[in-house]
Amino acid sequence: MKPANRINQVNEYYFSKKLAEVKQLQDQGKDIINLGIGSPDLPPHPEVIHELSRASSIDESNMYQPYRGINELRVAFSNWYSDIYDVKLNPKNEILPLIGSKEGIMHISMAFCNPGDRVLIPNPGYPAYTSVSKLLNLDIQYYNLTELNNYLPNLEEIESLINDRCKIIWINYPHMPSGKVADLNTLQDLVELAKSKNVLLVNDNPYSLILNKKPLSILSFLEHYENVVELNSLSKSHNMAGWRIGMLGGTKENIDHILKVKSNFDSGMYKPIQLAATIALNHDSNWYTELNCEYSERRKLVWKLLDHLECMYNKETSGLFVWAKIPKDFMDSDEFSDHLLNDLGIFAVPGIVFGSNGNQYIRFSLCATQNKLNKTLKRLVTSKHFVLCE
Repeated sequence: MKPANRINQVNEYYFSKKLAEVKQLQDQGKDIINLGIGSPDLPPHPEVIHELSRASSIDESNMYQPYRGINELRVAFSNWYSDIYDVKLNPKNEILPLIGSKEGIMHISMAFCNPGDRVLIPNPGYPAYTSVSKLLNLDIQYYNLTELNNYLPNLEEIESLINDRCKIIWINYPHMPSGKVADLNTLQDLVELAKSKNVLLVNDNPYSLILNKKPLSILSFLEHYENVVELNSLSKSHNMAGWRIGMLGGTKENIDHILKVKSNFDSGMYKPIQLAATIALNHDSNWYTELNCEYSERRKLVWKLLDHLECMYNKETSGLFVWAKIPKDFMDSDEFSDHLLNDLGIFAVPGIVFGSNGNQYIRFSLCATQNKLNKTLKRLVTSKHFVLCE
């Protein structure tokens, strides 16, 4: 059966293929330490798990749920945005729960873009922005984020890429993979530019509570410019990646546009998951403090690993990853990543996965225990493949 032309434009998702390769090596008896994927290994709060169990036994929990999500969850997201970001969102019509925020990239793109319309995507950036745009036959234009510009967008470059058919500017702050945090002035400048060109500005914001002292939301500018949308998620902030709980916020009009797409894709989210997510969102700031204390200790160990690997990195970053420049002895990130995997049994993600500007970089995840990171460090210390730093 001949497949549709659209799938000829995309490849199987990198992690889908690479994790299968890692699993194959492990099945062969090789001790592979996975420091690649950003899937939190820590559990959700015990009360969240208890609520999932409790709600699963309630009559009618197994039935279809509202396409907009249950009211309790939307109210919890609204209160969360008020507490964390000082942003007021109407839970009735300015919040749309998602089955993970990743699906929102497709829904937003389908709701606002026709084939041939232009979208601006960061390089490096989350690969899903590109793959979704290719599947929808959109005109992809990349704007450059580099170490030289501190992984912040050059507004003149972005403006030069905007044409009459430009519909969306994708941004992602705190930035993945670099961990760069954008300040309020940078976000405001982006909003001003989007407003002047009548373009939808979408911020993907799942990392703002991880090792970040001042969480910000692009929705704080919603009263100034109505065509601002933000994606968020409980995957990283509440250790609920596999639960698939996300949301998007925006004006009622834009939420309604996106709901037209989403309501034709799924039939709502399992109610006990929504009730458990409500419990997660209602926890106080002690949850984030304890989580970040653990990630801080893990990051120190990753920094030590990178010192031994003779990689350069910036300590003033946030999020679940450490982004580092590879040693000069290696031609590109693929070569360096393969060397780590095949010679040292360590999986880290080559930066080229996130765009051409990542070709001299490697990404390490903090989603590994301190014991596992110490084991990795010991493996590097005893290895003959690298000369250790003095």
